Amino acid sequence: MSDQIISGLDGIDRCWWPGDHEDYIAYHDLEWGRPVTNEFRLFEKICLEGFQAGLSWLTILRKREAFRSSFEGFNPEIVANFKTKDVERLLQNKGIVRHRGKIESVINNAQKFLELKKEFDSFSTYIWTWEPKKISHKSGNSIPASTEESTALSKDLKKRGWSFVGPTTMYAFMQSVGLVNDHLLGCKFHTDIEEELHSFKRPIRKELL
Repeated sequence: MSDQIISGLDGIDRCWWPGDHEDYIAYHDLEWGRPVTNEFRLFEKICLEGFQAGLSWLTILRKREAFRSSFEGFNPEIVANFKTKDVERLLQNKGIVRHRGKIESVINNAQKFLELKKEFDSFSTYIWTWEPKKISHKSGNSIPASTEESTALSKDLKKRGWSFVGPTTMYAFMQSVGLVNDHLLGCKFHTDIEEELHSFKRPIRKELL
C-alpha cells in the first residue's frame, strides 16, 4: 500500500490529504470526485476553485456556507445582476475571501454562464464534454497540476470571457466534480467512484439525441 494511503480510526483506507480534519475527511469521502450535474453546484465549484487560488482548499471549504449565503446559493441568474454596491457589500463580509478581483469574477462568470447555457442547452452538458480518458494513480506524486484537457477547457472559457479559470484551477475543478477520479488506487473511494462513474448518465445536447 502507498504511504499516501492512510488507514483512519474508522478502519477505512483513504487518500492522505484530508489528514485528521473531520470536515475535510467528509468532503473527501462524500463529495470529491463524485460526478456532479447540478448546474448551481458546478457553477459554485468553479467559483470556489477561483477563490481558492493562492489559499488552501480547507480554508475555502470552511467558508463555503458563508460563500453560499453571500452569493445567493450561486444562482447565476441572480448573481449576474449584482451591482457595484453588492461588490462593496461583499468586501465587508469577513465570512468570505474579500478579494475584489475574485468577487467581480464571480459576477462576470455568472453572466457568461447564462450565455454558455443558451448555446449548450445546459452548463452541465458543456462541462461534461471535457471529460478525459480515465487514468488512475498509485501515488499523489503522479497526479498532475494541470492536463491537456484542463488547459483546453481553460482556454475555451477564457475565450468566452470567463476569468479566474486557469489550467490548474480547472484541473482542480475537474477533480472535484468527477470528470477525473484522482482518489489513489488503494483508497476505498477510488473503487466507489469508479462504480458510480460506470453507471453515471452523462448529459448530452438535445440536438445529438
